Amino acid sequence: MADSSVAPAQSSAKRKEIYTYTAPWLLYGMNWSVRADQRFRLAVGSFEEEYSNSVRIIQLNEETHEFNEVAQFEHPYPATKMMWIPDANGARRDLLATTGDYLRIWNVVDNKSVRLDGLLNNNKNTEFCAPLTSFDWNETDPNIIGTSSIDTTCTIWDVTQMQAKTQLIAHDKEVYDLAFAAGVHVFASVGADGSVRMFDLRSLEHSTIIYESSDGQGGSPLPLIRLPGDKQDPNY
Repeated sequence: MADSSVAPAQSSAKRKEIYTYTAPWLLYGMNWSVRADQRFRLAVGSFEEEYSNSVRIIQLNEETHEFNEVAQFEHPYPATKMMWIPDANGARRDLLATTGDYLRIWNVVDNKSVRLDGLLNNNKNTEFCAPLTSFDWNETDPNIIGTSSIDTTCTIWDVTQMQAKTQLIAHDKEVYDLAFAAGVHVFASVGADGSVRMFDLRSLEHSTIIYESSDGQGGSPLPLIRLPGDKQDPNY
């Protein structure tokens, strides 16, 4: 009996699976946009050992299978981290945040131009800011951003008001990263003291050390650099 199934046409082109963008400088930070109306859009940052650095917004052209540059702006020092606002439905302004010497909030207008909306300093006593190592944007409440700094502090920011909600001494040494758990209130941080500490914005008088690193030989704790949070389960 003849096989009645129809084989796919051999002439159909296989979809390209690897797309490459070559920047004119070393790349350091990057982040995907989650907006449904801006598919395959990335922000990428330069790593130049000087004050003047750059951030480019690139987007995949699905017809030519190439990344096109959408916008570019100058950034003081390399951006230690960058994140698009967690707004998949596009109900909010199209914002991009970066950290370095300050927390900066950028507004992307019509996916063509970029303007600086906010320059946030976590040091109330001087115009100079302790370098920020990382940050996280709260997915449940996108009005909240948390930053970590080499001055041992974490700062929680209100993006709408463009001001700090609270600041706390989080570690004994430099804080290298911060991540929100599922929900609004709980976040964790890691730092040079080798500990993972968990905080609750409803009760910042106390923190819980949930892990401490070790070199296995009874020596000093090993610094912890990065910390991703589980957005589905606040226990991880």
